[in-house]
Amino acid sequence: MLILQRKPGESVVIGEDISISVVSVESGRVRLAISAPQEVPILRSELLDATEVNRDSSAGADPAELLGLLGGFPPAGSDQR
Repeated sequence: MLILQRKPGESVVIGEDISISVVSVESGRVRLAISAPQEVPILRSELLDATEVNRDSSAGADPAELLGLLGGFPPAGSDQR
C-alpha cells in the first residue's frame, strides 16, 4: 500500500490513463475527482463489501452487474462517474 499526502488541486496518476485529483478538504471530508477510461469500473468500497455479502447469501453480482443495477456508466463523453 502506498500512502501519499496531497493538497487540494494536486493529483496522483496511476498508469497512463487514470488520474485522481483532490478537489477539496472540508470538515474531515475529502472530495476526489477520478478520471479513467469508461471501461474501468469505479466503485466505493462499501458497494464491493455489499457484493461480497450477497455472494455469501446467493449467487451475487459481480461489480459490472452492480454498476448495471445502479444505472451503469454515465453517457459516453461525460466526465461524471
